[in-house]
Amino acid sequence: MDIKTFRDLIEWTRDLHRNLSNCLADCSKKHEQERARALLDYLAKHEAELERIVTEFERQADNKILETRVYDHMADKTIQTLRTCDEHYTNLDFDGICREVFEFHDQVIELYQYLAGRAEIPEAEELFDELLKMEQNESMRLARQVGQMNDI
Repeated sequence: MDIKTFRDLIEWTRDLHRNLSNCLADCSKKHEQERARALLDYLAKHEAELERIVTEFERQADNKILETRVYDHMADKTIQTLRTCDEHYTNLDFDGICREVFEFHDQVIELYQYLAGRAEIPEAEELFDELLKMEQNESMRLARQVGQMNDI
Protein backbone atom coordinates (compact mmCIF):
# COMPACT_ATOMS: atom_id res chain seq x y z
CA MET A 1 0.00 0.00 0.00
CA ASP A 2 1.20 3.49 -0.81
CA ILE A 3 1.05 5.35 2.50
CA LYS A 4 0.83 9.10 2.06
CA THR A 5 -1.49 10.28 4.84
CA PHE A 6 -2.36 9.33 8.40
CA ARG A 7 -5.62 7.93 7.03
CA ASP A 8 -3.66 5.64 4.70
CA LEU A 9 -1.54 4.44 7.60
CA ILE A 10 -4.54 3.71 9.79
CA GLU A 11 -6.26 1.89 6.92
CA TRP A 12 -3.08 -0.10 6.30
CA THR A 13 -2.97 -1.11 9.97
CA ARG A 14 -6.65 -2.06 9.92
CA ASP A 15 -6.10 -4.15 6.78
CA LEU A 16 -3.14 -5.92 8.37
CA HIS A 17 -5.30 -6.91 11.35
CA ARG A 18 -8.09 -8.06 9.00
CA ASN A 19 -5.74 -10.08 6.81
CA LEU A 20 -4.10 -11.69 9.81
CA SER A 21 -7.51 -12.52 11.27
CA ASN A 22 -8.65 -14.16 8.04
CA CYS A 23 -5.40 -16.09 7.69
CA LEU A 24 -5.49 -17.34 11.28
CA ALA A 25 -9.14 -18.38 10.92
CA ASP A 26 -8.40 -20.31 7.73
CA CYS A 27 -5.41 -22.03 9.28
CA SER A 28 -7.36 -22.92 12.44
CA LYS A 29 -9.65 -25.12 10.34
CA LYS A 30 -6.69 -27.00 8.87
CA HIS A 31 -4.26 -27.40 11.75
CA GLU A 32 -3.81 -30.96 12.99
CA GLN A 33 -3.18 -30.10 16.65
CA GLU A 34 -6.25 -29.31 18.74
CA ARG A 35 -4.37 -26.91 21.01
CA ALA A 36 -2.99 -24.97 18.04
CA ARG A 37 -6.46 -24.86 16.43
CA ALA A 38 -7.89 -23.34 19.60
CA LEU A 39 -5.09 -20.78 19.69
CA LEU A 40 -5.52 -19.86 16.03
CA ASP A 41 -9.25 -19.46 16.49
CA TYR A 42 -8.77 -17.23 19.53
CA LEU A 43 -6.12 -15.13 17.75
CA ALA A 44 -8.34 -14.75 14.68
CA LYS A 45 -11.15 -13.36 16.85
CA HIS A 46 -8.73 -11.06 18.65
CA GLU A 47 -7.39 -9.68 15.35
CA ALA A 48 -10.95 -9.12 14.10
CA GLU A 49 -11.63 -7.12 17.25
CA LEU A 50 -8.48 -5.05 16.65
CA GLU A 51 -9.67 -4.38 13.11
CA ARG A 52 -12.93 -3.05 14.56
CA ILE A 53 -11.12 -0.87 17.11
CA VAL A 54 -8.78 0.63 14.50
CA THR A 55 -11.79 1.35 12.28
CA GLU A 56 -13.38 3.21 15.19
CA PHE A 57 -10.22 5.28 15.66
CA GLU A 58 -10.41 6.31 12.04
CA ARG A 59 -14.11 7.11 12.30
CA GLN A 60 -13.61 9.35 15.33
CA ALA A 61 -10.45 11.13 14.19
CA ASP A 62 -10.48 14.66 12.85
CA ASN A 63 -10.40 14.71 9.03
CA LYS A 64 -7.69 17.40 9.06
CA ILE A 65 -5.41 15.05 10.98
CA LEU A 66 -6.29 12.07 8.81
CA GLU A 67 -5.38 13.98 5.67
CA THR A 68 -2.03 15.15 7.09
CA ARG A 69 0.86 13.89 5.02
CA VAL A 70 2.95 11.19 6.62
CA TYR A 71 5.09 10.38 3.58
CA ASP A 72 8.22 12.17 4.84
CA HIS A 73 8.07 10.28 8.12
CA MET A 74 7.65 6.93 6.40
CA ALA A 75 10.74 7.42 4.23
CA ASP A 76 12.89 6.68 7.29
CA LYS A 77 10.99 3.58 8.40
CA THR A 78 10.71 0.34 6.50
CA ILE A 79 7.44 -1.47 7.03
CA GLN A 80 7.59 -5.23 6.96
CA THR A 81 4.26 -6.85 6.27
CA LEU A 82 3.37 -10.40 7.06
CA ARG A 83 3.75 -13.01 4.40
CA THR A 84 0.73 -13.87 2.34
CA CYS A 85 -1.49 -16.45 3.92
CA ASP A 86 -0.24 -19.68 2.46
CA GLU A 87 -1.33 -21.89 5.34
CA HIS A 88 1.97 -21.04 7.01
CA TYR A 89 0.43 -21.20 10.48
CA THR A 90 -0.74 -24.78 9.93
CA ASN A 91 2.94 -25.80 9.98
CA LEU A 92 3.75 -24.08 13.27
CA ASP A 93 3.25 -25.37 16.78
CA PHE A 94 1.61 -23.38 19.59
CA ASP A 95 4.82 -21.53 20.52
CA GLY A 96 5.72 -20.76 16.89
CA ILE A 97 2.29 -19.28 16.25
CA CYS A 98 2.58 -17.12 19.37
CA ARG A 99 6.05 -15.95 18.42
CA GLU A 100 4.98 -14.81 14.94
CA VAL A 101 1.80 -13.07 16.08
CA PHE A 102 3.64 -11.22 18.84
CA GLU A 103 6.37 -10.19 16.39
CA PHE A 104 3.64 -8.72 14.19
CA HIS A 105 2.24 -6.72 17.09
CA ASP A 106 5.73 -5.56 18.07
CA GLN A 107 6.24 -4.19 14.54
CA VAL A 108 2.99 -2.21 14.71
CA ILE A 109 3.88 -0.88 18.17
CA GLU A 110 7.36 0.14 17.02
CA LEU A 111 5.90 1.92 14.01
CA TYR A 112 3.43 3.91 16.13
CA GLN A 113 6.18 4.79 18.63
CA TYR A 114 8.37 6.00 15.80
CA LEU A 115 5.62 8.10 14.24
CA ALA A 116 4.41 9.57 17.54
CA GLY A 117 7.95 10.75 18.19
CA ARG A 118 8.10 12.43 14.78
CA ALA A 119 4.66 14.05 14.78
CA GLU A 120 4.91 17.75 14.11
CA ILE A 121 1.49 18.76 15.34
CA PRO A 122 0.04 17.90 18.76
CA GLU A 123 -3.16 16.40 17.29
CA ALA A 124 -1.18 13.90 15.22
CA GLU A 125 1.00 12.99 18.20
CA GLU A 126 -2.14 12.48 20.29
CA LEU A 127 -3.70 10.24 17.64
CA PHE A 128 -0.60 8.06 17.42
CA ASP A 129 -0.23 7.97 21.20
CA GLU A 130 -3.81 6.69 21.46
CA LEU A 131 -3.26 4.09 18.73
CA LEU A 132 0.00 3.09 20.41
CA LYS A 133 -1.67 2.68 23.80
CA MET A 134 -4.41 0.59 22.24
CA GLU A 135 -1.92 -1.69 20.48
CA GLN A 136 0.20 -2.04 23.63
CA ASN A 137 -2.80 -2.77 25.85
CA GLU A 138 -4.21 -5.30 23.40
CA SER A 139 -0.82 -6.96 23.07
CA MET A 140 -0.57 -7.29 26.86
CA ARG A 141 -4.12 -8.64 27.04
CA LEU A 142 -3.30 -11.11 24.30
CA ALA A 143 -0.14 -12.22 26.13
CA ARG A 144 -2.14 -12.83 29.32
CA GLN A 145 -4.83 -14.80 27.50
CA VAL A 146 -2.34 -16.88 25.55
CA GLY A 147 -0.37 -17.48 28.74
CA GLN A 148 -3.52 -18.84 30.36
CA MET A 149 -4.13 -21.08 27.37
CA ASN A 150 -0.57 -22.33 27.62
CA ASP A 151 -1.11 -23.21 31.30
CA ILE A 152 -4.04 -25.49 30.45
